[in-house]
Amino acid sequence: MMTLTALLGAIELGTIYAVLALGVFLSFRTLNMPDLTVDGSIVTGMATAAVMCSAGINPYISLIGAFIAGACAGFMTGILHTRLKIQAILAGILVMLASYSINLRIMGKTPNIPLTKSETIYNMADKILPSKYSGIVIGLIVLAVIILLLYLFLQTRLGFVFRATGDNEDMVRAAGVSGDNMKLMGLAISNGLVGLAGGMLAQNQAFADISSGTGMMIIGLASVILGEVVFGTKTLLRRLISASLGAILYRVIISQALYLGMESSDLKLVSAVIVAAALYLGILGEKGAKIRKRRGQNGKSASNS
Repeated sequence: MMTLTALLGAIELGTIYAVLALGVFLSFRTLNMPDLTVDGSIVTGMATAAVMCSAGINPYISLIGAFIAGACAGFMTGILHTRLKIQAILAGILVMLASYSINLRIMGKTPNIPLTKSETIYNMADKILPSKYSGIVIGLIVLAVIILLLYLFLQTRLGFVFRATGDNEDMVRAAGVSGDNMKLMGLAISNGLVGLAGGMLAQNQAFADISSGTGMMIIGLASVILGEVVFGTKTLLRRLISASLGAILYRVIISQALYLGMESSDLKLVSAVIVAAALYLGILGEKGAKIRKRRGQNGKSASNS
C-alpha cells in the first residue's frame, strides 16, 4: 500500500477534482448533455486564478474570478447550442478549441505562470493548520459549501425545473418554461464549477499551464460514474456526495497505480479502464435491480393467487 503522505496527497487532490466532478455531474447527469467544454474551461479557471494571484489579489477573490471565467466558457457553449442550434458535443468542441487561444491571452501569451511567490489559499491555510492536513481541510470546506449550495438550489422551484429539463425537455416546454434558458444556466454553472476547480488546482500545484486541461473531461466522468456505482444514487444529496467521493476514490486509485510502478504516461489508459469498468458495473447493477424487482412482483402475484 502507498505511504500515508501519498494517501493524504491523493485525498487533497481528490477534493479539488470533486469540484470538477460536481460540474460534470450537472451537465452529464442533470442536463443529460455531454459537455466537452470542460477541457478548456478548467484551464480558463486556472489561468484566471493564476493571473489574479500573481497580481497580488486575494486568492479567495481569484477563485470567484475563476468561477466567472469558467461560467463564461459554458455560457458560450450554451449560446452555440441553443441559439445557433449546433449539437451539444460540437458546440463544446468549438469552445474548447477557441478557449486555447483565449487562455493564452489571459496568461499574457506565456504557456506557464508560476505561483511559488504568490499567496494562495493553501499556503494561507498552512499558517493556521498543520501543513500535512491543511490542504485536505480547506478542500473539504470548499467542497462542503458547494454541495450545500447545489443541494439547496436544486431543491428550489427553479432547481426542479432545471432537473426536469434533463429528464423531459418537452414537458418543461409544455409548462411554459424555456428549456434553452435552463440549458444556458446549467452549462454556465457547470463550467463555473469546473473553472473553480481549475483555480483551486492552480493554487494547489503553484502554477498554471496551458496544457493542463487535457483529459479532464474523462477524469470528471470517471469520478461521477465511479461514485454512483460505489456509493449509490438513491437521493439527490447522496448523488452529490457520491460524485465527490468518486473523485477522491479515483485519485486514490491513480496514486496507488503510480505507487505500484505504473508510469505517468499510462494514466489516461488507467482512467479509460476505470470508466469502462464503472459503466459495466453500473449496467450489472441495473440488471440486478430489475431481476430483483421482477422476482418481488412474481412473489406478490403468487401469494395473492
